[in-house]
Amino acid sequence: MITLAHWLYLGGTLLIILTMLFRKNVVVPAIVSTFVVCFVYSSSVGVALQSTFRASLVAASSLFDIFLIIAVMTALLRSLKDLGADEKMIQPFQRVMRNGHISFFILVIVTYAISMFFWPTPAVPLVGAILIPVAIRAGLPPIGAGIAISLAGQGMALSSDYIIQIAPTLSAAPGDLSVHLIADRALLLSIVTGVIAIGLAYIWLRKQIKKPSETHLRKWENMEGEVEQDISSEREFSVKEKKQAKLFAFIVPIVFATIVGYMIYAKVTSSVEIEGGDGAAIVGGGALLLLLFATFTHHPKQALEKVSNHIIEGLLFAFKAMGIVLPIAGFFFLGNDETAAQILGMSEDAPAFLFELIVAGESFIPQYPIFAAFGILLIGMISGLDGSGFSGLPLTGALASPLGTTMGIEPETLAAIGQMGAIWVGGGTLIAWSSLVAVAGFAKVPVMDLVRKSFLPVVIGLTAATVFALLFL
Repeated sequence: MITLAHWLYLGGTLLIILTMLFRKNVVVPAIVSTFVVCFVYSSSVGVALQSTFRASLVAASSLFDIFLIIAVMTALLRSLKDLGADEKMIQPFQRVMRNGHISFFILVIVTYAISMFFWPTPAVPLVGAILIPVAIRAGLPPIGAGIAISLAGQGMALSSDYIIQIAPTLSAAPGDLSVHLIADRALLLSIVTGVIAIGLAYIWLRKQIKKPSETHLRKWENMEGEVEQDISSEREFSVKEKKQAKLFAFIVPIVFATIVGYMIYAKVTSSVEIEGGDGAAIVGGGALLLLLFATFTHHPKQALEKVSNHIIEGLLFAFKAMGIVLPIAGFFFLGNDETAAQILGMSEDAPAFLFELIVAGESFIPQYPIFAAFGILLIGMISGLDGSGFSGLPLTGALASPLGTTMGIEPETLAAIGQMGAIWVGGGTLIAWSSLVAVAGFAKVPVMDLVRKSFLPVVIGLTAATVFALLFL
């Protein structure tokens, strides 16, 4: 039975989407909507106040593993910066960037690889500071360097988030879906989107690529715009530190490559099972041991304090990056009966606001899977307008389960489609107020130019990936 609380939940959902459209923060609408829905449903101010708090608490308990893996990976990167090993891991690619065409795809490959393990946030300054100047000298225009980095990192790598699996977990949590299936399908769809978007971008840019020349680099260096230099690129390293940097520049990729190989082996054989967040846990455990190894190697006397400081810095970064998701996820967790029971403090017969609304409106929805798929894609793209890319994942994930059931599509496929729309738009390829600003800063190009040049390739890529999902997934 649809009650006033259901309509208010629908109104809250629309309010959050409308707030995103106006490029405003959605935390306040999410908190207010949670309170109003819980108050109307329970007819108690006390229950509403408790439920508003518990909504964020339930979200935090469900998503804390995400915060922890971000913190660990950030802490590891900080320890590698102390050694200068972060730069050493990239330097070998400089030798093969002989012209602008090769440089474009080297930027794509390196950015994608680093972003899969560390997210684009640390990848952008790392690749931007070291490889963009090499690419410019090789003849790649600055706008081409910016597009290569943003589409590969903020687009293709972040939209699947296959290694750390934060995005698939956010998509799966509200509807109690399979993280494993969403991650696999999101990886496939991200590759389809990325190959098409990057391929189209290269085709449209290739005539602007020039012959290698030092003149390109000097002209680019004299362009307006300053990029904050990383401490590790300014300080002088001792002979001992340089040897340590070379050692860890070799060890870290080998360890992660081994982990990836193990995860692939687990997927193709029945002798090993890796499900849910197991893959992220393996990566996190490996990162913790590498963090200890790197810190004790570089700072044996201060290692105990250094490791703690790196982890604290990682946690601070994690909560700054993801803390905004909690009240938003809390509201959408109300749409699922299991999490709604925890939020409302009920033992049974908890409402499933979102599912019940969609079931009630099923007769008004055209019974064609294509409407469901492109509807979820559009909702994801709209949710990405806040410049985050992650805040809308609880919404698309919550919609995927009931909508997929009524339309005859696997919910995990719909969740993966919604994840593509949200992160490709909001993660930093089509939104100027997102982390795309950092890419533009390192490439020394106007951020709106990056948005304009990326728009058609990304939209065409997302459309093709959605059609691919309908046909083959």
